[in-house]
Amino acid sequence: MKNQEPHEGLDRRNFIKVGGMSTLALTLGFSGLSGDLFSTTALAEEKDDISLQFNRNGKLKIVQFNDTQDDERIDRRTLQLMEKVLDTEKPDFVVLNGDNITGGCDTPMEMKQAINNVAHPMEQRGIKWAITFGNHDEDSTPKGGLDEEDMLKIYLSYKYNMNKPTVEGITGTGNMNLLIKDSKGKKAAFNLWLLDSGRYAPKTIAGQDFQGYPTWDWLRFNQVNWYYETSKKLERKWQKKIPSLAFIHIPLWEHRFMWYASVDQRTDSNHEIAVKKHNIVGERNEEECMGPINGGLFSAMLERGDVKGVFCGHDHINTYVGNYYGILLGYAGSTGFGAYGLPGAERNRLRGARVFNLDENTAEVLVETHMVFAKDYGIDLTANDQSIDPVPLENNKKIKG
Repeated sequence: MKNQEPHEGLDRRNFIKVGGMSTLALTLGFSGLSGDLFSTTALAEEKDDISLQFNRNGKLKIVQFNDTQDDERIDRRTLQLMEKVLDTEKPDFVVLNGDNITGGCDTPMEMKQAINNVAHPMEQRGIKWAITFGNHDEDSTPKGGLDEEDMLKIYLSYKYNMNKPTVEGITGTGNMNLLIKDSKGKKAAFNLWLLDSGRYAPKTIAGQDFQGYPTWDWLRFNQVNWYYETSKKLERKWQKKIPSLAFIHIPLWEHRFMWYASVDQRTDSNHEIAVKKHNIVGERNEEECMGPINGGLFSAMLERGDVKGVFCGHDHINTYVGNYYGILLGYAGSTGFGAYGLPGAERNRLRGARVFNLDENTAEVLVETHMVFAKDYGIDLTANDQSIDPVPLENNKKIKG
C-alpha cells in the first residue's frame, strides 16, 4: 500500500458514475436499516440483549473480513466470497476490520447502500458481527456527507450488529471490548478488543511535518491507556486475566520487526531467522504501512499478558501471521475484489478471510488461525470489474425479546 494507493480501482467508479449506471436500487502451538438515517438518538438502548457464548462443547469460531472497501456498486465476488466463507465456516462472530467502504459514494443514500452491502451477508444468516474503522471509511464523507459517527449509528441499527457507541474522551470512533461467556453462560471466557487505528497523521506536530515518514495514523496513548485500565478492571471483576484478541486496521511497527527479527536490518537472511524464531507463515507482498509513531499498544499488551493476538488488514496483499514474544501478530488479506490486489493477472489471488478457532477447555483458548481464499471456493479470479447494483434495503429492525 502506498500513500496515494496508485493501484486503487477508482477509475472504474468514475466511469460508472459518468455512464449513468449508479442506482439507488495456523496452528501455532499454543439488510436494511431501521429508524431515521440522520437520527441523533443513541441506539445502544435499542439493541437486542445479544450475548456471545461458547457452544456446549466449549468451542467458538470467529471470521475476520478485511478491506471489503467498495462503494454502493460492490463487486459481486466480494459478496460471493463473504457468503461462501460464512456458509462453509459457520462462524459464531464476524469482524469487519476496517475499510469497510471507500470513496465513490456521492450521497448519504449511497453510503447507506455501501454499508448495507457488507452487512447483508451476516444479517441474512443471523450471525453476530461488529466493525472497526479504517483509513478509507470516510473517503466518501466529503460528497456523501456521513462521517464515522454517522456510519456507526447505521451499523448499530442492524439486528445482529454488536458494536457499541463511541467511548467518550477516547480518540477514534467505536473503540470497544466485547466479552464472550463460557459454555454455561456464567463466566467470561474470552474478550475481543476492537480499536480504531485512525486514518492519517496530522499535517504537523510542534510545527514539524511528516515528510519522509509514513503518514498513516496510529493508536494514541489514551486508547492504549483505555485498553490497559479496562483490562485491569476485567481482571478484578472476574478474578483472572481474560484471554483476548485485538483487531485494528493499521498494523503495528512490531509486525515489521517480527518479519525480519530485527528493528534495523531487513534482509532475506534476517527473514529466514524470523521464520524459525517466530513461526511465521503466509505471504508479505508489500511493506507494512504504519504511522510515524509507535503508540505502545504492543508494550501494554505484553505487560498485561491477556492478549493472544493482534490482527490487522490495510496492506491488502499481506497474509502472514507469527508468534512475536507470545502474542500472535497477523494479517487478513483483502476480502474486497474492488480494492487493489497483486499485480496483473494475479490481482485477486489473495482475496480471502481469516478464521479463528477458540476452545475454552485450553489454557490459551485461541487454538488455531488460518486464511481461507476465494480460490478455495472456485470464485472467478479474473482481474476485471464485476460491480453490481446495491443489495436492496430491507427492514431489519431490531426487535426486543
